[in-house]
Amino acid sequence: MGMTVAEKILARAAGLPAVAAGDVVEPRVDLAMSHENAALVINQFLEVFEGTGLAPTIWDPSRIAIIFDHRVPAESPKTATNQKKIREFVAANGITKFHDIRGDTGGICHQILPEYGYVRPGYVVVGTDSHTTTHGALGAFSFGIGATEMASVWSLGYAVNIEVPETIKVVVSGTMPPYVGAKDLILHIIGTLTAQGANYKVLEFHGETIRRMSTSGRIAICNMSVEAGATSGIVPGDEETVRYLREVAGVTDDIPLTTPDADARYVRTVEVDVSKLEPQIACPHMVDNVKPISAVAGTKVQQIVIGSCTNGRLDDLEIAAGILRGKKVAAGTRMLVFPASGRIFAQALAKGYVQDFMAAGAVVMNSGCGPCLGVHEGALGDHETALSTTNRNFKGRMGNPKSEVFLCSPAVAAASAITGVITDPRNN
Repeated sequence: MGMTVAEKILARAAGLPAVAAGDVVEPRVDLAMSHENAALVINQFLEVFEGTGLAPTIWDPSRIAIIFDHRVPAESPKTATNQKKIREFVAANGITKFHDIRGDTGGICHQILPEYGYVRPGYVVVGTDSHTTTHGALGAFSFGIGATEMASVWSLGYAVNIEVPETIKVVVSGTMPPYVGAKDLILHIIGTLTAQGANYKVLEFHGETIRRMSTSGRIAICNMSVEAGATSGIVPGDEETVRYLREVAGVTDDIPLTTPDADARYVRTVEVDVSKLEPQIACPHMVDNVKPISAVAGTKVQQIVIGSCTNGRLDDLEIAAGILRGKKVAAGTRMLVFPASGRIFAQALAKGYVQDFMAAGAVVMNSGCGPCLGVHEGALGDHETALSTTNRNFKGRMGNPKSEVFLCSPAVAAASAITGVITDPRNN
């Protein structure tokens, strides 16, 4: 029996000729990522060596990436002190894949990793963040783990007791209608599968629509695969993967691709025709509470957020800026824009998108995760409603359990900012 992409990657990383769903393996890790929660990982890592008489030693500093993004700049003395602790640890241990709070090389972890070529097809990537599923967009098997597991990875170099997951094959066909994109596709898939429909499974994306999709779009769909419960989302590497790594990430060495066998076994196949798909909205308070925009159009919103690791890339900002250009954000509505990285911010500035946003009345913020999880910048007031391009809308997600969050695409967010209510961009 042939293997899926995840099975092939795990077999290679575990040094085995083949694996199948249900096998338990200990794969070698190619990249281990943390953000500010590295402070907790450091504590766990040091505990591993307590009483052993051995000096705490990282297995391979070149394979660890740490990015400050959740609370940047620091919003409290506690956060600032933790960031100081991480900086000292990074310097003492020779960790070079470190992205501090900077305008040129900073950004959100799930944008920095692909942007700098840290992720490659066929890699095993672990991260202390649930949206580590993002990096399957580049053909990696990428999944989230806890601080204790990460401390183990830092010391051993491999992940312990990993059960090979089953894989759901998602086949996407058709041409996207105007103002319908990758975010609408993944919201539709999550609504179809439900929040638990892919628990402990991999979503492997195929079809003509995926092949035509940019890496930015693939990042969006893999990023949100976890919202259907998936361990990982994977787009098998292809010409677009190579193009992105060469032209955007500046990778010059070989880029071998991992693809599934023709007789690979899938636990389920889901087929989606996007040709008649309309913009999708995830309604409070679950990501799988997905409705077509026609069902919720006219809902008043007090805050619009564009950005995050899901939809803060240059093409997202281009779509939004194009809709807003020459128009104004509605009175009584505030709009926040968070580019996914410093590089993207600079590109958006050069192309005039930042000026378009500001002229419309939006506030353009530094790259970061703050408003998405509600810990820093952009908190909601009691009984306010937000419309956001982020990836979760759980109760209290944007800082206030007495508020509501709807999720949408950049096009819907921009069109709604102009009217102050949820608006179909096709009618703009």
